[in-house]
Amino acid sequence: MSISIVRTRMSHRKMSRTLNCPAQPVSGDLLPSMTQSTVRRSVSSSSPWEATVGYCRAVRKGTYIAVSGTTSIDQDTGLVAHKGDAYLQTKHILSLISQTLKSLDASIEDVIRTRMFVTNIKDWEQVGKAHGEIFGNIRPAATMVEVKGLIDPDLLVEIEVDAIVG
Repeated sequence: MSISIVRTRMSHRKMSRTLNCPAQPVSGDLLPSMTQSTVRRSVSSSSPWEATVGYCRAVRKGTYIAVSGTTSIDQDTGLVAHKGDAYLQTKHILSLISQTLKSLDASIEDVIRTRMFVTNIKDWEQVGKAHGEIFGNIRPAATMVEVKGLIDPDLLVEIEVDAIVG
């Protein structure tokens, strides 16, 4: 396969170069093989918000797992855990995410990306410290952004993760 690159400069002269590249077969389906499995597994957290909003805690399709935004909710009481403490909320969230991944035959080591949403960017160090304690050696791609608010005003952090098993 040959690819031609034509670059036009400001003087309108054309510069052309041909690269020889091995041909790559392209199928009609451009999705990576990680999602080509026909089996879809879902995990519910039994949150009252799941039925109302129409989502689940996590979905696995093939080797790919997406974990929905997870917050520091006590699974027994349904109330916010660790009010006012971003570090402990983050630790609690990451524990819930770890349990969710295990239920889908995966682990924290399979996480390739995290997204952290904080209601006060001044909490970044506490959230980052807790994140680093879990992911320090794994080093997934990570993003942390400040948001105006979460579903409950006592929630300081929400985290989503993507994982690929294997």
